Amino acid sequence: MTHWIIAPVVLPAIMAPILLMGARHDMVLARIFSIASTVALLGIALALTTMVSDGTILTYALGNWVAPFGIVLVADRLSVMMLVLTAVLALAVLFFAIDGSDRDGRHFHALYQFQLMGINGAFLTGDFFNLFVFFEVLLIASYGLMVHGGGPARMKAGVQYVVINLVGSTLFLIAVGMIYSVAGTLNMADLAVKVPHIAAGDQALLQAGALLLLLVFCIKAALIPVHFWLPGTYANAPAAVAALFAIMTKVGAYCVIRLYILAFGADAGAATWLAAPWLLPAALLTLVLGMTGVLAARRLGQLAGFAVIGSMGLLLTSIALFTPIALSAALYYLLHSTLAGAVLFLIADLVARRRPGHEDGLSVAPGFTQLKLLAGAFFIAAIAATGMPPLSGFIGKLLMLDAALDSVHAAVIWTLILGTSLIAIIGFGRAGSTLFWKSTGEPGSFPEHAEKNSLSLIAIGLLLAGCVGLTLFAGPLTTYLDATAEQIFATDQYIEAVLGNTVLPGGSL
Repeated sequence: MTHWIIAPVVLPAIMAPILLMGARHDMVLARIFSIASTVALLGIALALTTMVSDGTILTYALGNWVAPFGIVLVADRLSVMMLVLTAVLALAVLFFAIDGSDRDGRHFHALYQFQLMGINGAFLTGDFFNLFVFFEVLLIASYGLMVHGGGPARMKAGVQYVVINLVGSTLFLIAVGMIYSVAGTLNMADLAVKVPHIAAGDQALLQAGALLLLLVFCIKAALIPVHFWLPGTYANAPAAVAALFAIMTKVGAYCVIRLYILAFGADAGAATWLAAPWLLPAALLTLVLGMTGVLAARRLGQLAGFAVIGSMGLLLTSIALFTPIALSAALYYLLHSTLAGAVLFLIADLVARRRPGHEDGLSVAPGFTQLKLLAGAFFIAAIAATGMPPLSGFIGKLLMLDAALDSVHAAVIWTLILGTSLIAIIGFGRAGSTLFWKSTGEPGSFPEHAEKNSLSLIAIGLLLAGCVGLTLFAGPLTTYLDATAEQIFATDQYIEAVLGNTVLPGGSL
């Protein structure tokens, strides 16, 4: 047992109150502490990556209470990969925020650290009840971040965001109660052992609880028909917050992988692949809806929000095939879509600052400062987001198309992926030509602060560089992700790592 596993949770949990109490009146000190903490999180995540790179699954039993009776954290290839992605995204977004937007409201950096605590905990926990706890931590922090800076539109979107997530939290608690009532456990590994042996009379309650959990995770992932909250929420949130929220939809996808491969996978008896009949159709519809929204968007921030919905539909389409090759492709696309989605919100914010009276609306306006630079950044981001060659989005879609060849739904999947890609290209092309190509010919209004954004541009550059890096190192990365997918489907390894080898047919000793 290594104590490093709990560090990604403990570090931001300690740093947040320090920022809240000790640095709330000193913005420079708050920024230094926040950056230092996030850099340390990245270092810890990379260190954990080296520990699990050989296939080892590490566990940490809080208070030395053994699973399934105590709280257990689990670090495997998948969870550690998500930690690295979160830290990279958080660091880039933090550079953007400290360029000035963190001054728009109080306690930004403390809330930011609490947010990272909740996200990291959700990726590391090995227990569904504690997953609920970490969900609440990240959601409470996100409520404050969502309304950071105030304003009527932001408050309205924030209320909608709070209401939908409170409903989701209520359903989550009901679902875990239903599952615990028949299985007697919420430990993921122990649940995987006990689900196949649930009495026939209790199967209906077990499956109802599992489907309710699927609904909750679909809310987090913005899957149709519970997607409606995302475009307005993300478009009206502060740009740095919306960019960080790009990882939160991936929390929902991560939970689907954990629950429906580990606990309700191939050995789950009557509950085998419980999510499959529902997940694939919903994912495909979400893909179509999201990319259609890209075409119909009237604001750049709204376009970015619909692009996130479309990317989640594509991601969950591949996950819903429930094969190692499809999951590996999905994980590659997950990395890509998180970075590509986040950078769109940052670009939209910089454009909006330079177009007073027009903001990020897709309308012809006077020219503005740094137009060529932002046009180039948007062009690269659009190539990545739409899946055009040569960037990582193209590679991710090729991997998904290849993985779908053996599916009985291959024709439908191919048609919708290629068709929606064309729609997305048209939508991004329309937005880019309107914002950066056309002009009224009038002299633009150049705000004084417009040039003081070096850190914002660095943040955008880091995220775009991440997409380029995913492209350049696609070979070794896909090899690593293939091994990650194989480990996820080798559920016996996970169960033995958490429970040891003292497992009986009806549960664990």
